[in-house]
Amino acid sequence: MHNDVTHEWVVMKFGGTSVSSVDCWGTICEQARGHLATGKRVMIVVSALSGVTNLLSRLADGVDESEKAAIRAELTTQHQELITALGLEPWAEYGRHWDSLLAALGDAGPKMKDEQRACLLAHGELLSSSIGRAVLAAKGLDTVWQDARKLLQTTSASTSVLAARCDDHSDPRLANRLAAEGSVHITQGFIASGADGQTCLLGRGGSDTSAAYFAARLSASALEIWTDVPGIFSADPRAVPEARLLRRLSFSEAQELASMGARVLHPPSIQPARRHGIPVFIKDTNRPAEPGTQIAARSPHEEAQVKGVVSRDNITVITMENSAMWHQAGFLADAFAVFKRHGYSVDLVSTSEATVTVSLDPQIPAHYDSGRMAAFLADLEGLCRVTVHNGCVSISLVGNAIRTILGRLSAALDVFQDRQVHMVTQSANDLNLTLVVDPDHALSLVRKLHQLLIASQAENRPEFGPSWAELSRQMKPADLAEPWWAGKAERLTELMEGRDAAYVYDLETARAAARRLRGLKSVSRLLYAVKANDHAGLLRALAAEGMTFECVSLAEIQHVLDCVPGTAAADVLFTPNFAPRHEYAAALELGVQLTVDNSWVIHQWPDLFAGRDIFLRVDLETGYGHHKKVITSGVDSKFGISLGHLPEVRHAIESRGGRIVGLHAHTGSGVINSEVWREQLDRFLDVLPQFPDVRVLDLGGGLGVPDRRGKPGFDLDRLDKLLAEALTGRNVELWLEPGRYLAAECGVLLSRVTQLKSKGQFHYLGISTGMNSLIRPALYGAYHDIVNLSRLQEKAQQHYRVVGPICESGDVLGEGRFLPASEEGDIILIANTGAYGRVMSSHYNRRSPAEEVML
Repeated sequence: MHNDVTHEWVVMKFGGTSVSSVDCWGTICEQARGHLATGKRVMIVVSALSGVTNLLSRLADGVDESEKAAIRAELTTQHQELITALGLEPWAEYGRHWDSLLAALGDAGPKMKDEQRACLLAHGELLSSSIGRAVLAAKGLDTVWQDARKLLQTTSASTSVLAARCDDHSDPRLANRLAAEGSVHITQGFIASGADGQTCLLGRGGSDTSAAYFAARLSASALEIWTDVPGIFSADPRAVPEARLLRRLSFSEAQELASMGARVLHPPSIQPARRHGIPVFIKDTNRPAEPGTQIAARSPHEEAQVKGVVSRDNITVITMENSAMWHQAGFLADAFAVFKRHGYSVDLVSTSEATVTVSLDPQIPAHYDSGRMAAFLADLEGLCRVTVHNGCVSISLVGNAIRTILGRLSAALDVFQDRQVHMVTQSANDLNLTLVVDPDHALSLVRKLHQLLIASQAENRPEFGPSWAELSRQMKPADLAEPWWAGKAERLTELMEGRDAAYVYDLETARAAARRLRGLKSVSRLLYAVKANDHAGLLRALAAEGMTFECVSLAEIQHVLDCVPGTAAADVLFTPNFAPRHEYAAALELGVQLTVDNSWVIHQWPDLFAGRDIFLRVDLETGYGHHKKVITSGVDSKFGISLGHLPEVRHAIESRGGRIVGLHAHTGSGVINSEVWREQLDRFLDVLPQFPDVRVLDLGGGLGVPDRRGKPGFDLDRLDKLLAEALTGRNVELWLEPGRYLAAECGVLLSRVTQLKSKGQFHYLGISTGMNSLIRPALYGAYHDIVNLSRLQEKAQQHYRVVGPICESGDVLGEGRFLPASEEGDIILIANTGAYGRVMSSHYNRRSPAEEVML
């Protein structure tokens, strides 16, 4: 196939946003030059300018004369402003297309034939490609303008001029002819010609498919789809900012993601590339240096896993029920004949002995014609009893070999507990598991599934890139600064004299974190979560910075009161969970503010709360976190009172003379998306009218800390803005309970190298302490930066699996860490261990955990 082509081609498709600005055209020129420099020929396929096709569609739908004039003016302004910004002078080719558009506008109206509509809508691409040829020529690239209608013809099977299909066979003669005409060509996406030469369209999103057809016909070495996002993500990043960039997908996975809801790629565009083995690259015009997503043939060694959680709105579910269909030959044929007769396309199918449930393909506009739907249902009801659910949402788990990992998915599927699920289907190609649900909680379900199945498992997996939140957040100088320990390496080395392992804390780093939090204008009170690190020196330092304290046990309360002079019991918030009665009683006697997170204690110990002012910990039903074991909200979490139980709890408290003066919630730990706190606050505000005495809303903690150098920190400015917006006009205080945010970065774990060993593909680096000192990697799969402090300035040479001396296979502190060649006695530094490090340590194997040292 490729051997008949003399010249190597690259096809580059640019979407509407990618052709609508001067900067993007600069990128297009640079990318074309880059391919030319490697000896390739370039075919550039462009969409209409952003929004132009929508304007033309409105005209085709029929508008009055005043609106037609306004749309015409908007089209004129949009194109002319870009032409002026690009510094172009009027030219004949563009004028010809513009005059043709004006003529088509005269015929625009609601009674346009499909052929007229296709001609009108095609002008968007004709105009943008004309502008593109002029830009490229002005930049010194001799470019040939091609009319796509002379290069792509629809197949005889195409029945609509608005959603046509073309052959994707290779055409060596075309490839060589175009190569002889020039090295750079520009043409239109979205349009082709029919058998009689009339203009046809490839459907909305068809520019991707056009580019795939061109790549196939030219036997291209690569197809590049340039858009306004840096690739395909594991979920819709607008709804799930923690969605991860997918570095590599198989053709089938990409098509499944696109078909089930991912909007970056038009589903039909995959097949031509797949059939001809042409790799596809999804790239960002605004960030051309980003590698994006590569789509190619599946590796036979790829393991089964979920790569995406995608959803589609506006799903119509139809259930057909007839007990007589059991063992009845031909029922499905009869039923689906009704679908065919009325022009309805079935998407998902689920069957049982007496019931068949299907969903309609949401991408077919005819499905939303109420008159057609009524006639269709009337015919269908002649065969069976029909139930229709409109406005549903399908949620799909997409990946490789889904059937082989159902056991792994089972825990995640608990999120559907107490939710109405209309149908469940597992694709025949073993690429997706889909559930159709009501829309009310669909977004929350998508976020939870993504957290459980992808976000908590994506670290150190090469197929997953950075999250959308990381890519879109502007790096700040503080994010790029060297960590404190890099500037104190010599002192840390001195501290290790005579020691095998030690936690070392830098108080100034903790103070700096406290000062950043104190800048939050929307937050009235900051309480340090003592469980993160209870070192007396750290507690005193944070108290000096204005922090009060949140404790989860009576022992923590007593520890704070003993270690921090001047701390009053009223400065402490107690949030116990399944603690014994005597802890509640002792805390109330001390005078601390108590939070109750279980309605059972209210009913079983009523005398404890009589006449008391208490907080309630509420389960707001949505949880987030860096691992499923740190998600502390939702039905599968042991924390908090369900929303449905709140009225009875309020009545029980008030009947005993008590008052509920605060509401508390905690979604989880290690969350980097500030929108999560806004979502939780909005949920709180929905509940607030039930509690007239509430003066405090406590959003808990969980503010994420970057787990490796160079990653952006938590966007506190964004958090402050979101919270302030929600609180406008509200007479209520907002509290936060940061723990890890204050303590993690101030601490490092130092340990000496004890042994080294090679075994198969692994090179083991053993150190003197392990999960007895730091259990987070084993417990949560947590990532911590690891460096060889003794060889900080030396070049890394070897990937090591860093392990401890504990007699457990899980005693692994870091996988695949690229370090200098290390030797016995070297000091290894594990970063960001100031929180949930020493406080979670043990004497397992009767090995003492690392001691603590305060700088």
